[in-house]
Amino acid sequence: MANDFNEQIIAEFRANKGKVGGMFEGANLVLLTTTGAKSGKRTTSPVMYFEDGDRYIVIASYAGADRHPAWYHNLVANPEVTAEIGTETYELTAEVVGEEERDRLYAHVVTIAPGFAEYQEKTTRRIPVVALTRSA
Repeated sequence: MANDFNEQIIAEFRANKGKVGGMFEGANLVLLTTTGAKSGKRTTSPVMYFEDGDRYIVIASYAGADRHPAWYHNLVANPEVTAEIGTETYELTAEVVGEEERDRLYAHVVTIAPGFAEYQEKTTRRIPVVALTRSA
């Protein structure tokens, strides 16, 4: 569900060709639009992404909360998503990666953004890693 914080980031992202300031300054952000698992409503969430070859990787950390973010539940139910990166918009397919690949990707992400290690330490849930690939 969208909130004022996310709405501000989304507006700044779109007004500044994919760039934002504040706590996300310099981070790779994607505006991820998912279809609601229950509502069927399209919702956009700003999420950090990382590149892995020709895939984009997003982490369902929810800042270490004890539950998954809503966008994660949505893309599991409806894996076709829209991603805005910079000034480009892509239709992508989301897939939760398997355990071994998850561990490799999560460890790599922690080397780039150490805060993700803290997020995993804050929660007992295993934070999922999602790969986004171009739709055929």
